[in-house]
Amino acid sequence: MTDPRLYRWALGNPLGRWISARRARGLFTLMAGFVHSQVLLACVRLRLLELVCQAPRTAQELTALTQIPPDALQRLLDAAQSLQLLELRSGARYGLGSLGAPVVAHEGLRAMIEHNALLYADMRDPLALLDAPKEAGMHAYWPYAASEAGQREARQSPEQVARYSALMASSQRFVIEELLASYPFARHHRVLDVGGGQGGWVSELARQQAGLELMLFDLPPVADLAREKIAQAGLASRITVHGGSFTSDALPRGADLVTLLRVAHDHPDEVVRPLLHAIYEALEPGGTLLLAEPMAQAPGGAGTADAYFHFYLLAMGEGRLRTAEQLHALMAEAGFVRLGRVPNPMPLHATLLTGQKPG
Repeated sequence: MTDPRLYRWALGNPLGRWISARRARGLFTLMAGFVHSQVLLACVRLRLLELVCQAPRTAQELTALTQIPPDALQRLLDAAQSLQLLELRSGARYGLGSLGAPVVAHEGLRAMIEHNALLYADMRDPLALLDAPKEAGMHAYWPYAASEAGQREARQSPEQVARYSALMASSQRFVIEELLASYPFARHHRVLDVGGGQGGWVSELARQQAGLELMLFDLPPVADLAREKIAQAGLASRITVHGGSFTSDALPRGADLVTLLRVAHDHPDEVVRPLLHAIYEALEPGGTLLLAEPMAQAPGGAGTADAYFHFYLLAMGEGRLRTAEQLHALMAEAGFVRLGRVPNPMPLHATLLTGQKPG
């Protein structure tokens, strides 16, 4: 496939020509991916998608609303249309495209698009990132992902905690919907959410399942934010909040279900192993661990999201994207049995794994 003679032959053969054209398009998409991401970011920062969602608008109307020079804005509009963020309507007006609609609908998606600008700055020199990931701006954004366990809490200012907690809360909505649509929570009586952030997940679960008792465990400054949010939602009587570090403090006991949402992939194996052991010890006999996070494809699988998560987690700290099989192996090592996978409609957001503590 690297021989010029074969390429010339392929261009003269219908099947070879189709394969060559398909690969050329795929390679160009890889080369242009960064530009695509910046077109999306520009649309979010200018609120173009919200503006055309209110009503289809002409380029002239959008120029007046955004204060971007007409010629430059036209390039952005054409690029956004080619990426299906916008679509051209009658009267030379721009409306919302099929890929622009979910961006408008989900605040958490817009927050992640804006947040990704930090990752793209770190990726400007990928070799420098590979050589010194702890110097990445993303690494400073997520201080709890520091490898030095004793410094996880010390490095965090109240501003940092509020910033990353808000981002996690806004982006968690996708996973919450996956969980509620996929898992039968009514079979349990007490749920502990480890690394629960501001309490968005347990609050929604409390609203959906009136019979559940709920607990949340997270770092003390995050737990303080969670208490405020939960009290504001009128759910303080349903949800007990515990502050502590799962690297050094015991987890609350008494739950028959522990949820671990987008936590394991933030940390290396030497943190995840004792965490899973601690969850096992805290669970009631016969209790269940429900783990949800993005996961790598098994070898040979086609996972286009894997490349993103591999580098995001590198820039973030020492987390790693694992396959479902690797996570099941860690769960089995902790003592869990009856390991399984819960089918869910959108595994890009999270794959759902379960394991049970013997009764």
